[in-house]
Amino acid sequence: MASGNSFFEDMRTKSEVIDPPQSEDMMDIVETGNDSAQNIAKSHAPVTSSVHDLLECPVCLNAMYPPIHQCSNGHTLCSGCKPRVHNRCPTCRHELGNIRCLALEKVAASLELPCKYQTYGCIGIYPYYSKLKHESQCIYRPYNCPYAGSECDIVGDIPSLVAHLRDDHKVDMHNGSTFNHRYVKSNPQEVENATWMLTVFSCFGQYFCLHFEAFQLGSRNGGAPVYIAFLRFMGDDNEAKNYGYSLEVGGQGRKMVWQGIPRSIRDSHRKVRDSFDGLIIQRNMALSFSGGDRKELKLRVTGRIWKEQ
Repeated sequence: MASGNSFFEDMRTKSEVIDPPQSEDMMDIVETGNDSAQNIAKSHAPVTSSVHDLLECPVCLNAMYPPIHQCSNGHTLCSGCKPRVHNRCPTCRHELGNIRCLALEKVAASLELPCKYQTYGCIGIYPYYSKLKHESQCIYRPYNCPYAGSECDIVGDIPSLVAHLRDDHKVDMHNGSTFNHRYVKSNPQEVENATWMLTVFSCFGQYFCLHFEAFQLGSRNGGAPVYIAFLRFMGDDNEAKNYGYSLEVGGQGRKMVWQGIPRSIRDSHRKVRDSFDGLIIQRNMALSFSGGDRKELKLRVTGRIWKEQ
């Protein structure tokens, strides 16, 4: 269909990935018998570009999974887009009804496809109906940018994200496993949901992100203003468990210490923060650490990273 079709353009802006079929749907397409489609399904033939085009929903442009719908003229549509087009075929505008394209579902069952993250290093080939599940867990899938100070939509592997943080976000980069940072704010009465600082540390052949920020804890009466510091590991969770870290903050004869395991950047910054998985400092305590007339926040956070034996 021509790219100028306003109906298609409107629907594509609302595209969504449809979950792979559950076992009931799979039973519909692998039923026993002697038909040729079943024999093809067992062979798992490699996919061709023409077959791939047939399995692409014309509205959302995502791969189609059972149930695949068709109109009386044979035009197909994924189950997620069917209600959004008000039961009208987007190609010929005929009523869709409840016709399933079982032939195309069986063809799909015969295909094997490479992981979409092959450019990141994955060399696996997977049956069509197993591909989505693999990709949701693929160890080569790219990471989201861990910078929390803006809505950054950059994704990539770890080396490219490190370069992105350094060059685009101007994040401080440090070598070594110990840190000694000072955070100063002239008006501590103003606590916003905003990241104050992100620092990247390189040690043990890995990269770690140290976050420090102010936010409101809870919503009652505006919430209690607190500060939090935590560490994230630039890699997967199973690797993050090989490391530990400690954070310490104090002053005026008082001290707070936190020890934990860095969270993977697979977990979003907000998820880690809202789970309070880090060093939490209430504002009154932070001002006590700062000393003086309590009109300026002066916190020194020290810590170290180590590799578990």
